[in-house]
Amino acid sequence: MTAATAVETTYRDMLREALREALREDDRVFLMGEDVGDYGGCFAVSLGLLEEFGPERIRDTPLSESAFVGAGIGSAVGGMRPIVEVMTVNFSLLALDQIMNTAASLLYMSGGQYNVPLVIRMTTGAGRQLAAQHSHSLEGWYAHIPGLRVLAPATLEDARGMLAPALADPDPVLIFEHGSLYALKGTVAADAGPVDIEHAAIRRPGTDLSLITYGGTLHKTLEAAEVLAEDRISAEVIDLRTLRPLDDATIIDSVRRTHRAVVVDEGWRSGSLSAEIGTRIMEQAFYDLDAPVERVCTAEVPLPYAKHLEDAALPQPEDIVAAARKVVR
Repeated sequence: MTAATAVETTYRDMLREALREALREDDRVFLMGEDVGDYGGCFAVSLGLLEEFGPERIRDTPLSESAFVGAGIGSAVGGMRPIVEVMTVNFSLLALDQIMNTAASLLYMSGGQYNVPLVIRMTTGAGRQLAAQHSHSLEGWYAHIPGLRVLAPATLEDARGMLAPALADPDPVLIFEHGSLYALKGTVAADAGPVDIEHAAIRRPGTDLSLITYGGTLHKTLEAAEVLAEDRISAEVIDLRTLRPLDDATIIDSVRRTHRAVVVDEGWRSGSLSAEIGTRIMEQAFYDLDAPVERVCTAEVPLPYAKHLEDAALPQPEDIVAAARKVVR
C-alpha cells in the first residue's frame, strides 16, 4: 500500500463513510435512532449526515427503543432498508421483544413470506468508565438467537466494509461496535469497499497456539501475541468477525495446526460465546488438542465505574499472556 492509495482515518470515520455510501447508493436506505441527526450521533458517527441527506433520511427518534426498533422492522417489511442505531447494547434489551420475537422470527412465522432486511447498529463493551448500564458486552446473547446475523467489526476495514453486505442481507443483521474503537486510528486503502462477512480472519499467523477473539479484545490479543513472541511462543490470532453464524472451519483448522486454544471474550464466562467456541473445539478437534481450552473473560460482576476496578474486571493483555503460557507449558 502506497501513500497515494492509502488514507489516514479512524474507526468512527470509516463507519460514517459506510453510512454515507449506503445513503447515496440506495434511496431506500435511511438512518434512525436517538440523537443521530442534530447531535450527530452519541459517538459522532453520523455527524454531518443530517445536513447532507435531510431529516427524512436521518431521523431523530424519541427515547423509546421498542418504538423505533419496531418502526424499523415495519419499514423493512414494507420495502425500505432501515439502519437503526441503538445507543448501547444495554439499552437494546428494551427492544428485545422486537428483535427476537419479531425481526428474527417473522420469516419463519410467515412461512417464508416476509423477510426483514433490517440493520441494527449498537455500541458494546467497556473500558470507558461508563458504569454498569452502559458497558456490558451482550453480543453473545444475540448470537444465541436463530434468524439473526451478528457482526463485530474490530478493524477499520471491517468498520468500513461490513455495512454494505449487511444491507444486502434479506434478514436482520446486528452490528456491534466496541466503544473503545471509535477513536482507533490507522491507514486504509482509499478504495476500501465491502468485506467478507461469512468468514473469520487470521490477523496474525502462528504455530504454537490459537488465540480466538473478536471486537474490542482483538487489539489486546494482538498485544499479548507480541509479548508471547518475545518468549518464543508463536500465537495465531483469529478475529471471529461474524459471531452468528460462527466460522467453525477457520477456528478448527487453526486449532488442528496449533493444538492449543485460548478464547478471549469480553462477555461473562457463564453461558458465554467463549463457552460455545470451546465446546465446538472439543466436539470437532478433541483429539488434536495437547491441552484443555482456556478462556479469558470479564469478571462476573456488573461493570464498575472506578477505573482501577473496571480494568481489573476486564480481560487484559497480561491475562491473555498468562492463559497462553498455561496451555503451552
